[in-house]
Amino acid sequence: MKINTSKFLMSNTKLSKCPKPDKPEYAFIGRSNVGKSSLINMLSGRKALAKISGKPGKTQLINHFLINESWYLVDLPGYGYAKIAKNQREKWMIFIMDYIKNRENLMCLFVLIDSRIEPQKIDLEFISMLGENGIPFNLIFTKTDKIAAHQIQINISAFNAKMLETWEDTPGYHISSARTGTGKEEILEFIDKTNQAY
Repeated sequence: MKINTSKFLMSNTKLSKCPKPDKPEYAFIGRSNVGKSSLINMLSGRKALAKISGKPGKTQLINHFLINESWYLVDLPGYGYAKIAKNQREKWMIFIMDYIKNRENLMCLFVLIDSRIEPQKIDLEFISMLGENGIPFNLIFTKTDKIAAHQIQINISAFNAKMLETWEDTPGYHISSARTGTGKEEILEFIDKTNQAY
C-alpha cells in the first residue's frame, strides 16, 4: 500500500469526541521517546505529520490523522517517564485506557519497543494489560539502524523469551527504522490486509 494523502483531523482527550468510528483505525503507542512520531512520519512520507521532540512527553493528546481518505492513524501519548506532574500522567492513562478498551473500530494497537535495550518491565506490564483485555496488538521494534543486525535478533529473542514466561505465544512484530525506512512496506502491507478484512 502507498500512502497518497494524509491529513491531521483533531486532537482531544475524550473518546466521545473522536471521529465517527466508520473507518478502520490503527493506533501507535510506546514508552516516551521510543521514536513514535518519527515512525509515523516515516510511514506517511511526511516529515512533520506528527510532531517530533527530543524531550519525552511531547504528545499529550489523542491525535487522529486521516490516511488515503479510508483509514485513521492515531498517535497516542507515550507511557512511562515524562517530565510532567504525576497527576497529569494519571490523567493521560485514564483517557488512553478508555480509548484503547472502547474504541470499536481499533483494528490494531502498535506497541513500539526500543530494539537497543533489554526487555523493560513497563513495556511487559503494558502488553500484559492488553492481553488481559483482549486488545489486538502488534509490536514494532524501533531504532534498528542504531545497532548491528545480529544484535537486533538477539534482543527480539530476549523480549519474546520474557513474554513466554507468562504468554502461551508471542504477538506479531515488525522491525523498523525511521531513518532508513526499514519496515515501512511491511507495516503498511499489514494495515492494507487488515483493512480488507474490516
